[in-house]
Amino acid sequence: MSDDGERGAPGKGLVQGLAVTLKTMTKRSATRQYPDVEPELPPRSRGVIALLEENCTVCMLCARECPDWCIYIDSHKEEVVVPGAARARQRNVLDRFDIDFALCMYCGICIEVCPFDALHWTPEFEYAETDVLDLLHDKNRLGEWMRTVPPPPAHDVLGEPSKEETTAARKAAGPGAATPAKTNVRRSASTTAERPAPRAPRAEQPGAGSPPPPQGPDVPPEQPR
Repeated sequence: MSDDGERGAPGKGLVQGLAVTLKTMTKRSATRQYPDVEPELPPRSRGVIALLEENCTVCMLCARECPDWCIYIDSHKEEVVVPGAARARQRNVLDRFDIDFALCMYCGICIEVCPFDALHWTPEFEYAETDVLDLLHDKNRLGEWMRTVPPPPAHDVLGEPSKEETTAARKAAGPGAATPAKTNVRRSASTTAERPAPRAPRAEQPGAGSPPPPQGPDVPPEQPR
């Protein structure tokens, strides 16, 4: 029976369904032969999250911003003796960094808020487990995923170098080396050459609306030109 309340021909729905099936059967199959053939993933695909432990400062930003609370971090403080300093300094030492991928929704907020690039996306997605408890990856297992992190894309040739590249170039050049001046790449030389030079300000002429010069016994009247 149709939406209007009219009874249709018997078997009409079956015929329409079979028509769709026959139409699909005549087309070429788009089945991916996985796992025999590896899929071609886009460069920014979100697989598993990798941890670069050397960059982690235990700032806890990733754990606080995680909407699923699937990141667990423990640390302790230790004193570092600096030669010439008045007293020893303290630094955080990472003891535990776990991500529960059974709770993770792959939003990428932890990677975006990390100020020291300690977390990275990897295209690896083959980490399924038969036990849900095995989806809790510790810092050692997260560190093993770093070998699968793709290299970052190349910088724009016309863009300014990043702060890290400038700092590395300054250290490589040594102290006292000249620092190259920053150039604005958006303004070309032809545009600068075609821009007319500013005109010199014109001398003000006394008009009708200007106040008359002062007159007095000690000031001679202005002679007409």
